[in-house]
Amino acid sequence: MEPLRSPLLEVKGNVEVKKPLPKPPSRLPLSGSRLKRGPEQMEEALEPEKKRTRGLVTKIAPSRPRAAALTAVPQMQGQTAVRMAPKKTGPRCPTAVAAVLKNQKPGPAVPAQKSGTAAPPMVGGKKPSKRPAWDLKGQLCDRMAELKCCREKNQILDQENQQLRDQLRKAQQQASALGAERQTLEEELARVRLQAEQGQQELGRLSARVLELEERLGTQEGLVQALQREQLGLQEERRGLAARLEEQERRLQTSEAALSDSQVEVASLRQKAVAQAALLAEREDRLHGLEMERRRLHNQLQELKGNIRVFCRVRPVLPGEPTPTPGFLLFPGGPADPPTRLSLSRSDERRATLSGAPAPPTRHDFSFDRVFPPGSRQDEVFEEIAMLVQSALDGYPVCIFAYGQTGSGKTFTMEGGPAGDPQVEGLIPRALRHLFSVAQELSGQGWTYSFVASYVEIYNETVRDLLATGTRKGQAGECEIRRAGPGSEELTVTNARYVPVSCEKEVQALLHLARQNRAVARTAQNERSSRSHSVFQLQISGEHAARGLQCTAPLSLVDLAGSERLDSGLALGPGERERLRETQSINSSLSTLGLVIMALSNKEPHVPYRNSKLTYLLQNSLGGSAKMLMFVNISPLEENVSESLNSLRFASKVNQCVIGTAQANKK
Repeated sequence: MEPLRSPLLEVKGNVEVKKPLPKPPSRLPLSGSRLKRGPEQMEEALEPEKKRTRGLVTKIAPSRPRAAALTAVPQMQGQTAVRMAPKKTGPRCPTAVAAVLKNQKPGPAVPAQKSGTAAPPMVGGKKPSKRPAWDLKGQLCDRMAELKCCREKNQILDQENQQLRDQLRKAQQQASALGAERQTLEEELARVRLQAEQGQQELGRLSARVLELEERLGTQEGLVQALQREQLGLQEERRGLAARLEEQERRLQTSEAALSDSQVEVASLRQKAVAQAALLAEREDRLHGLEMERRRLHNQLQELKGNIRVFCRVRPVLPGEPTPTPGFLLFPGGPADPPTRLSLSRSDERRATLSGAPAPPTRHDFSFDRVFPPGSRQDEVFEEIAMLVQSALDGYPVCIFAYGQTGSGKTFTMEGGPAGDPQVEGLIPRALRHLFSVAQELSGQGWTYSFVASYVEIYNETVRDLLATGTRKGQAGECEIRRAGPGSEELTVTNARYVPVSCEKEVQALLHLARQNRAVARTAQNERSSRSHSVFQLQISGEHAARGLQCTAPLSLVDLAGSERLDSGLALGPGERERLRETQSINSSLSTLGLVIMALSNKEPHVPYRNSKLTYLLQNSLGGSAKMLMFVNISPLEENVSESLNSLRFASKVNQCVIGTAQANKK
């Protein structure tokens, strides 16, 4: 984060401290009684003084150092400026001073000279003669003019000093306000840390509870297996009894006593079989209760992690791309703990220090729920969202986004790499394989599930069906987002294919078909860039016929289009206008997505779902009853640092949102 510069330091740095000029001491040798005389009387009184000072001028002049000259001396038209000489305090001559000031005209500033060497200003290009020592009246007038200039400058300096004091007082007030705000933030941070510690403790207790229930479940499964083995033994024994019964019937005529013993034994076995059936029914009830408890704890664990989470993934450097400099991307954290923070350093060539050297790089720190470095594998990424996908089977709407600039690895994260390589499979095939496996396990407990898939893209605010085949290709204008029925909250896309799926091969075929139909183009960022938002939706319906339970929920996996700005994602060639229009539409829908998330976080009464086809289609997967996760994908190249920072800042805002508690769609 960039440190804040104190306003007080800025004020002190911009203010040049000015000291008041020293006032030259007066050296007029007039007595106090002469100050009250007029000009004519002063002329008469000065006659004897003139005679006396003519002989003493050479002795008085060097007796004291002369005062420093002022920095600027106004030049007068037709008059000679008199050099300032040290004199004793004497009477003032207001009439003469007024006459001098009246005839003064502003002139250019004259630089100040050293003390004791000041020379009178030049008049007419010639050096003026010095005033004689006996001309005390002229010297007094000169001193009065200089005194007025000094007062004016002193007044200007006082005004500047007052302005500087006001700026200092404002800076001190701002510093006090910032100190109070910092103290408030530190208190808030302490409360948040305390809440986090309490959440960790609660998570530990719940984990212990889950382990205990798993142990109990294992014990119960062992008992069920033992009972099943015992039931098999009873069945074999029953077959033996049936054989013995036939033998007794053959011997009925010869031994009635043996027949009655056999009837008693058969009745006893029947009672045991009834007891075993009742015990099995009780075990099934307990197993169902444990499954409901598992779902409740699973959902509670997901809520503790947050109903809206953000993961960051950095793609590796591809062959032919320049290797980033060391320290450009850092992942702080311990080697044993999964990374949750990311630091990005940015160098700005426009900034420089006073010495001319380049400024140090600016470091930007971000924190997310999980950060995947460039070496992360696809199975590691899916392992973090497997429990979130499991929530869709339990009846909770789930939505997973892939966000980032063009070429940052969004499509690779969602769909994977080349077909046939299981190591690079994306989230979509892995999520469906996981759902099919868990649904098969739950079928033993009486649950039956059905899955219906659809795959559409939103290109320039137009919905297209990516699963269209034959003559239905290119009929994107006929696809509209509508409600399933009157009063229904479920949204469907008209004229789009909804394909039931039950195995991985069917899903792979749908992904291959959608990859061929999706709108792509060559841009400045990528040779084959996705220019639309692709939305893969899986409608999950579960039913427990024996207990009359039903649950339905959508699983939405969204590959968003590139989020680059207008000047960096333009295509090359004659299709530049089309690329520009595509980029504007993409940025508009991404902005609407951010506004919808902010409105949900702020609990606003109106959420602008209809401002974009993307948010309107995902309306049921973004509300308070849904669980949402966003992958922000960034490039490791330094040339893409600006777009990477924009993506990380948008993801940080989403990560700070809280959309409420999710609720399952059960009937």
